[in-house]
Amino acid sequence: MRNAGSSGDGPRTFGVEEELLLVDPGSGEARPLSGELLDRYRVAAVGNNDDGGPVLTAEFQQEMIEVVTPPHAGMAALEADIRAGRALADGAAQSVGARAAALASSPLPCDPHPIRLRRYAALADEYGLTAREQLTCGCHIHVSVASAAEAVGVLDRIRCWLPVLVALSANSPFWHGEDSSYASYRSQVMSRWPTGGPLEILGAPEAYHQLVHDMVSTGVAMDEGMIYFDARMSRHYPTVEIRVADVCLLPENTVLLAGIARALVDTAAREWRQDTPPMAVPAALVRLANWKAGRWGLRGELLDPETFHPAPALAVVNSLLNHVRGALADNGDLRRVEQLTDALLADGTGAIRQLEVYHRTGDLRAVVADAVECTAP
Repeated sequence: MRNAGSSGDGPRTFGVEEELLLVDPGSGEARPLSGELLDRYRVAAVGNNDDGGPVLTAEFQQEMIEVVTPPHAGMAALEADIRAGRALADGAAQSVGARAAALASSPLPCDPHPIRLRRYAALADEYGLTAREQLTCGCHIHVSVASAAEAVGVLDRIRCWLPVLVALSANSPFWHGEDSSYASYRSQVMSRWPTGGPLEILGAPEAYHQLVHDMVSTGVAMDEGMIYFDARMSRHYPTVEIRVADVCLLPENTVLLAGIARALVDTAAREWRQDTPPMAVPAALVRLANWKAGRWGLRGELLDPETFHPAPALAVVNSLLNHVRGALADNGDLRRVEQLTDALLADGTGAIRQLEVYHRTGDLRAVVADAVECTAP
């Protein structure tokens, strides 16, 4: 992913990876069709020129597909590719008798099927039920950085704000056919992995790399690909990868998260360059903020990232926007982010919509059908 850095040469580039659920259009159940889907997708792509648009890739379970956008410098171009990528995924799903749904967990019971690769078989053997039940769809946002030192400076300074992204993206209230009582039950499922969660303050790239090395050396982490921090340095691109969010039901909410994420990185990088120290908050408290955000989403109190005291969700969202307002303005994103935030606060998260559909119909199949219509409208 191209670096559009932090030294006056234009806005940082950013891109999005969205994991989508493959569902039966009649029953609403998740279906293990990613292998067949990707085979057809690759055949269809043969002979076509690469236009630099979104692409489809496999994920851990065959009931999932991932849509990857290229990096963009502008929010409008990224939004166009997010929408195009969802349409691409749904069209490919229809070619194998399924539909793509932006659901962070399956509302209906499911027995997932890992893709047929040796690494994923080893994951299932090593981590047991944690791996076998791991059917969750996230939204990962990559934001370019100028150096490893800047990346760690950013990671140290965004960590307290990431739980707010969990609340904004909450889209997984159901688990195995039951109301989980969480707005984002995906965040609970991800916390089962021993290598996930918030980082402590590290201060320098050497400390980050030593931590990763030590985690792999324990044998608990199978390899570096299993380092599931809430935000991490990408192994393949000059980016910071923010990983806490559920996949959003509506594409415009993914756009909102991406705009805020880039502004968070910009703001943190500026603080790092100015030697403004990061907030000295233990990872244990950040974990509690993640839990509260996953439990309530925007319906209730969150932990204020500046005080770590309970505060109304609306107040915390406003604190986040105030924190990144300067970067949003510099990037030309302020008006669009404000519009999208107002719409999200008025209409509710994906979790709220899923619950409203279920309470109205009493039918989880209707929840899935509604999600299909929201995914690529």
